[in-house]
Amino acid sequence: MIVTSLVRRWFPITVLLTAFALLVAACGEEPTPTPSSEPELSVDDLLSNGSAELAALVSAKFEMIDELETGSKFFGMTLKGVTGVVKSPASTSILVELVTPSLGFAEIKIVAVGDSAMIKFSEDAPWAPLSASDVPFNFGMMGVTLSEIVSGLRNAESVGQESVAGAQTLVVQGDTMSENLASLITDASEGYPIKLTLWFDAGGHELRQLRIEGQIFDEDAPETSRLITLSDIDVPIDIQLPDTAAGS
Repeated sequence: MIVTSLVRRWFPITVLLTAFALLVAACGEEPTPTPSSEPELSVDDLLSNGSAELAALVSAKFEMIDELETGSKFFGMTLKGVTGVVKSPASTSILVELVTPSLGFAEIKIVAVGDSAMIKFSEDAPWAPLSASDVPFNFGMMGVTLSEIVSGLRNAESVGQESVAGAQTLVVQGDTMSENLASLITDASEGYPIKLTLWFDAGGHELRQLRIEGQIFDEDAPETSRLITLSDIDVPIDIQLPDTAAGS
């Protein structure tokens, strides 16, 4: 009877202690990670997706800067940067910012639509015809040309993530040769190794930024670095040749 009484008295306490011990043990265990339903995106897949997005590009704003101002001269002047808009299939309006020892800061405007182009060497100067072959940048076909550059990237590797203009991007680096950039930057010289860094939107894989390091022209310094930034992708725009009769 005494044994039975003791068992009855201590049994509830034993049950509680056992339950408490099991709870503590469970709290100390690492949670089992839930496998991701989506496989990790490979660099090849990212480049393929980014190239397809560029090939389908309709319009965009862009900026290209010569980060060290060591690139070849533009009409005999130092190129600081280019800003503008592009519209598929072959329309662009750009503003080229330059520095010259005699005039200081200067701007040149170029508008190209299809096979026709116009140039304006200052705000007060008249518009003049410009041969399409003399336009130094093929920005009117930017989507297609950048798509070809991306798909032809060699030794590509992921180098992490970075925020660009408030958007999270996936960063890829690789290399190419200067002649492979001729579709974007006309008259590019041959034989120079180029390092490319590309920033793709983490969600839609659109190209947000591209850095081109190395000589594109013979006159470039070896350390020349050009940075191209894209924004307002596929926002509707209208590009028309200037009305030369109005002098606008």
